[in-house]
Amino acid sequence: MTDQQRTGRPARRPVPHLRSAAGAALLAAALATGAAGCSGGSGSGSSDRQSNAPDQLAADPLTAVRNAADITGRTGSAHTATELVTESADKKASFSGTGGYDYVKRIGRLEVQVPPGAATTGKIVEVVLPGTVYLQNSGAKVPEGKWVKLDVRQLPDGNLVSSGATDPASAAGALRGAQKAEAVGTETVDGVALHHYRGTLDLAKAADATGGRGGDGLRMGGQTFTVKEVPYDAWLDDQGRLHKVVEVFTFAGVAGSKEAKDQVKVTSTTSLADFGKPVEAAEPAASDIYQMKPTESPK
Repeated sequence: MTDQQRTGRPARRPVPHLRSAAGAALLAAALATGAAGCSGGSGSGSSDRQSNAPDQLAADPLTAVRNAADITGRTGSAHTATELVTESADKKASFSGTGGYDYVKRIGRLEVQVPPGAATTGKIVEVVLPGTVYLQNSGAKVPEGKWVKLDVRQLPDGNLVSSGATDPASAAGALRGAQKAEAVGTETVDGVALHHYRGTLDLAKAADATGGRGGDGLRMGGQTFTVKEVPYDAWLDDQGRLHKVVEVFTFAGVAGSKEAKDQVKVTSTTSLADFGKPVEAAEPAASDIYQMKPTESPK
């Protein structure tokens, strides 16, 4: 576990902007002027710890699930496909994306397709590093080719859903907080035998187990989401590597409401493949960062 984190404080504005699904990605940039919170980011966390012994799936389901992030991180990199479905009482939207994450350099890149009717238009490109997310969107009021840079502490959900995807490091890192795990069975996908587990996880405990800036986004989500026992399904191979994870997050679409009709359910699916294959991801140059004015919205 890396640096000890100080306890975060809830954001002043608790995510009504997420109602329009994760198209709030660039609305998140508006929060740069006013949202409050603790640390944020995504990274490999304790996956930095190396072992000379070959990785192997643990016999105990809970141990296997909790180990998945570290084992996956030791592969060096992975390519990913994501899907994020948001459902409220009156609306449903689905976002899909592709990209990858380099666990050595701690940087990832995702390209997310925005569905019709979302708060923003055009493709969202996201570059994630521990504590920082860069967003680029052709439909936003940002000059072409420029990026909006955000500290994840500015995002009430820790960027777990607000950009239309859960980045691979955070999706896997959340499993470090698994509290329940049961073996569902074995399924063969693309010729690979995968062990299916189901249970619930605690994002606050996942943040503590991850440590460093990589745990901050998980901690923010743990403060914001209204269902604290997050349901998940995970598929691991014989080495214990994560091939797929489905996590279900719930937040109040109406600030402070606990009424069922005001809740928004977000089902995030992250699939990983091509372990060890190089990932193209680079931090945008300083000259390509768009500096927003305090009162400016990117919408």
